[in-house]
Amino acid sequence: MMVVNRTRQSGFRQWAIPAFLAALALTGAAAHLRAQTPNPSSSVNPFFGSVTAHAASDETLKLSLDEAVRRGLETNLGLKEAEDSEKDLKGQKNEALQNFLPTITVTGTNGFYQHNLAAMGFGPSTIKKFAALMPGGFPAGLSTITKDDLTEGKIQYGQMLFSGPVIAGWKAAGAAERAAHFARMSARGEVVQQVATAYLHAIAAASEVDNAKALEATGALLLSHAHDAHLAGTASNLDELRARVQLLAQQQALIAAQNTLEKDLILLKREIGIDPGQKIALTDPAPYSELATQTPEEVRAVAYKNRQDYQKLQNEAVELKAVHAAYRSQRLPSLSFGGYYGVSQVSGAGAHGNFAAQGTLSIPLFREAKLRGDIDSSQAQLAAVDAQLADLRGNIDRQVRSALLDVDASTQLVQVARSNVDLAARALSDETDRVSAGVDDNLPLVTAQATLASAQSNLVESLYQYNLSKLVLARATGVLEQQYRVYLGK
Repeated sequence: MMVVNRTRQSGFRQWAIPAFLAALALTGAAAHLRAQTPNPSSSVNPFFGSVTAHAASDETLKLSLDEAVRRGLETNLGLKEAEDSEKDLKGQKNEALQNFLPTITVTGTNGFYQHNLAAMGFGPSTIKKFAALMPGGFPAGLSTITKDDLTEGKIQYGQMLFSGPVIAGWKAAGAAERAAHFARMSARGEVVQQVATAYLHAIAAASEVDNAKALEATGALLLSHAHDAHLAGTASNLDELRARVQLLAQQQALIAAQNTLEKDLILLKREIGIDPGQKIALTDPAPYSELATQTPEEVRAVAYKNRQDYQKLQNEAVELKAVHAAYRSQRLPSLSFGGYYGVSQVSGAGAHGNFAAQGTLSIPLFREAKLRGDIDSSQAQLAAVDAQLADLRGNIDRQVRSALLDVDASTQLVQVARSNVDLAARALSDETDRVSAGVDDNLPLVTAQATLASAQSNLVESLYQYNLSKLVLARATGVLEQQYRVYLGK
């Protein structure tokens, strides 16, 4: 079974970059392949859960594999989380974009104001000094408390013209968004893997039920013959007892198989958003088709091109390179422009325009300890991702080779299991004829029945493992969502 290497599972990673950069985050979805487990929990792995789309109805819902995959892609909880994370990253990228765009605001105010000139430094002694400079002096009874109505309108403009950290931050935000995109695509592949595995497991359980029903019917028929023979005096009571015990064992096997099927259907419904109480009927039989021969080198080349987790990790490396560049560029000057234009009207004094325009050049002089700490930290994070990327390349090679070996081995197991079923069926037929002819008692017949039951179960399990190994190979190659029908031979 392949296990996809992950730098992170669900959640966000925050990088400690300066306040003027947009918040950068990467989202990952847990994308570990698994075999069918007895009681998977969505609290451990969100891909085991879903959002129920519709309430249960009285009608039986016919469900094909394609329909199950479609419903899983619409409702699976793990995929919903990955989609929400990608949307969050898109929003953060738009926030980073604002650093390149002008900020324009318009404000308007109107108010009544009262000013205390004395509190502002224009007390009586100061007024006397100015009165000596004015012909006739100030009017008599001048009060230090003034009142006015002020109406003002203003438009303000600001824009960053150049900033190395802002430019690098924008590149990092773009890489983070692309990484989130590939995380979502990887989550879609995980959903297809989970749903197809659950569907195939339910098909296998349904096949076990069919085999158990057929064996129960055969056992009932043989019991009837043994009973008639016992009444006719041509067979002993022991033969009838053996046939009755065998029938009871087959009935027990049928009950267990039906219970397993119902539980598998519940797990399938939970993963694709169907109410657990909804009755469903699987319409696709167990698929079987042989794959064209592929070399590990051919499959590995396709995997490097299509594996979403590999592309995601590559974009994480690009993001961290941009973050590292952002820290290094904090030593560079930054240039910004800002200004405003406004009109103010004071009661009794008329209106007057006012404006300001200014450019700001900021040159960092000394923050060496913090700058070196930021650079060293980001360099360490980048080195860690580069190491994970190299490890993932080797892991992809291992996964591809292991998946090819599993497909080859499971193909041979299916062929052997089919031959075994044919031989067991012939042995049962021959032994039935011998018992009917009175040559043997029914002990060898009971043994032949048990051998056929075991052979049929082995064939069902072999077909399930074969189809599962092909799904794992498609996932290891990175083409599961697009080509699962081809790999399963649908």
